[in-house]
Amino acid sequence: MRAPLCIGMDSAWPDAPVRALQQALENIPENQVVAVALSGGTDSVALALVAAQVCAQRGQSLYFFHIHHGLMPEADVWAEHLGEFARALKVPLLVRHVQVDLGQGLGTEAAAREARYRALAALADEHQVVALLLAHHQQDQAETVLLRLLRGAGVMGLSAMQEDVTRQGMRLLRPWLDIDRKELVAIAQEFANRTGWQAVQDPSNNDPQYKRGAFRTELLPVLEKHWPAWRQTLVRHARQAAEVTEILDEVAALDWLKLEPDTSDQSFSLKAWRDLSPARQALVLRYWLAQQHVAMPGERRLADLMRQLRQLHALGHDRELLWQHGSHTVRCLRGRVSLSSG
Repeated sequence: MRAPLCIGMDSAWPDAPVRALQQALENIPENQVVAVALSGGTDSVALALVAAQVCAQRGQSLYFFHIHHGLMPEADVWAEHLGEFARALKVPLLVRHVQVDLGQGLGTEAAAREARYRALAALADEHQVVALLLAHHQQDQAETVLLRLLRGAGVMGLSAMQEDVTRQGMRLLRPWLDIDRKELVAIAQEFANRTGWQAVQDPSNNDPQYKRGAFRTELLPVLEKHWPAWRQTLVRHARQAAEVTEILDEVAALDWLKLEPDTSDQSFSLKAWRDLSPARQALVLRYWLAQQHVAMPGERRLADLMRQLRQLHALGHDRELLWQHGSHTVRCLRGRVSLSSG
């Protein structure tokens, strides 16, 4: 058995990631608890290392949350490996096993992501964690913009990931969306050089059967060769889309009030929705789904929902709509449209 890791907390990490994390934590009181979503890959390991140092300096309590999906044969080994890492940093590691429902029609990636966020939200609630730190970086953001563009997610979808957002009642902080992944690799590598402890290498990250894997193995080399600034360009588009989304949200919020909303179940009047123009019908539906933290459907899926709502209205209010989106279901009963999950 290898001797326990022995490390200090005085490591000199690159300035940009450290400053970005410090800024993200500035408005969180030091007596409140934060956590890092730790997959064990290079990016999350880098975040865990920097967070351990910054939180120690602030006197702030920190947890590491690891979600065990059970999808890879190495999952148990990874969890044990991360236990050694967490003990070396003197940070509690909480491992949560989840069952990924592959029968939802979401695909493996999306189903695993949904299960992961549910588990993270539950852990945060159980341990009074006020904010969860995620290691998404500039390349992740750029990939997200491009993949959502190809999926037809619309302007709101192109705003991609936000630095500070609430999902399923959990505050998510992504301090590194403007940070080049090379800096994160340098952090993890420097740690490996000192201790011999290596970050987990998940083969699914580059498996072309998954969308992001196909992007990284097949499309990324072409982008790097012909459009070397593709990351910065797409991240800039994400910022611009986020600004446009703010304006659209203001319009959608006004339209939402016209739909006779019920604050108890977030349902709305189908008849009032029918009175809006088609463009504003789509806009307010996206707003409604976003307010309930539902993954944004692509244009085709949203068009299908709108078509069913229109047909339902033409047939009268005595028939029930049933539209499935992942684990969420949209129903219409007696002229009221509502959303349920599970």
